[in-house]
Amino acid sequence: MTSKVTYLGNLRTESEHIKSGNTYITDAPTDNNGKGEAFSPTDTVATGLASCMLTVMGIKAQEININMSGTTAEVTKTMASNPRRISKIEVVLNFPFEADSKTKKILEHTAKTCPVHYSLHPDIERDITFNWQ
Repeated sequence: MTSKVTYLGNLRTESEHIKSGNTYITDAPTDNNGKGEAFSPTDTVATGLASCMLTVMGIKAQEININMSGTTAEVTKTMASNPRRISKIEVVLNFPFEADSKTKKILEHTAKTCPVHYSLHPDIERDITFNWQ
């Protein structure tokens, strides 16, 4: 088992990662009857894309002796209706270091081939921007 999710009431859940015991909560967003006091479930999907991209780039960066510490990703999720779903995820990756064109190409390709990217429905538009120092 990977995780256990418990409904706490009032449109809130708590998710526990079984191996580590780490937890996080989600709330329904304000535009869908919720309080918006935490990530919504769809926020975690969009944010998961950025986390996955940074993680696999970090793995590749270690292999080629690049320090990616301090790299950030800004995530914007757009929802559609009928049915309610994620229609677009924008990720802006900001690198606090300069890299040569070969390194940029390697890391950008790695980001765009992360497991979450491949797992998202093809109808979800993905707009990925790489901002190099």
